Amino acid sequence: MRDDLLPIGQFARLARLSVKQLRHYGELGLLEPAYVDPDSGYRYYRASQARVALSIGLLRSLDVPLAVIGEVLSGGLGALDEVRDSLQEELARRSRTLASLERVMTHGLPAANVRVVSEPARRMAVVREVADGPQDIGRVTSAAVARLVGGPASRAPDAPVRLVGLFPMDLGEVVKVEVAYVLEGVEALTGGARAEVLPGGRFATATHVGPYDQIGLTVHAVLAWCAERRLRIGGPIREVYVSDPAVTPADELVTEVMVCLEEEQ
Repeated sequence: MRDDLLPIGQFARLARLSVKQLRHYGELGLLEPAYVDPDSGYRYYRASQARVALSIGLLRSLDVPLAVIGEVLSGGLGALDEVRDSLQEELARRSRTLASLERVMTHGLPAANVRVVSEPARRMAVVREVADGPQDIGRVTSAAVARLVGGPASRAPDAPVRLVGLFPMDLGEVVKVEVAYVLEGVEALTGGARAEVLPGGRFATATHVGPYDQIGLTVHAVLAWCAERRLRIGGPIREVYVSDPAVTPADELVTEVMVCLEEEQ
């Protein structure tokens, strides 16, 4: 056996990894031992492998998946772009969650001035997007809005932009999101939007003032109000976007939350 080989325990201390981690990384091909004793199966490493071992430890501490680490060790630093983007998305989500928590801490559990209103059926231009779980709803809703406002309908001059978000009551691993554009002053549909009739009916309604990512607090308050009165709820939940986010500060955005009430049989 060569004198420059280190037993796995000693190498683990040098690399600041556990023996279990070293074995796992060897099985994945990320850091294979320099020599394996054929009789005992004991593993040995060269001191020069410590740089790779330390690099693996560093990348794991940065939440880089092992599959990506393999690409990085092979010289593919570009593989870290997707990891960075994922971390940025998670940071933004955590920031939104923190803001909602702070609102609850300041104002208490959600409550709202709920009223019951009647809405007529309306002709709408509708686009659909599919979210990968509840955490992805914001992204796909923004994408649907962009499709509508960006030109799927040819509008008459000065026709108002009236958007309605439609969200299912049950939030599973796949969430179908719709955004509808009220067909008033619209001359033609393009870009994949479909003309449909949005049913009317009676709705429990509350006004949400604040960022879109905190609308869930008002939805909670409306649903609680309905549950206390044993009202039967039909879906989907509607969000009527009253304000123009391009010119309205986030804290002043006005959104009407509407929950359909089923007629008693």
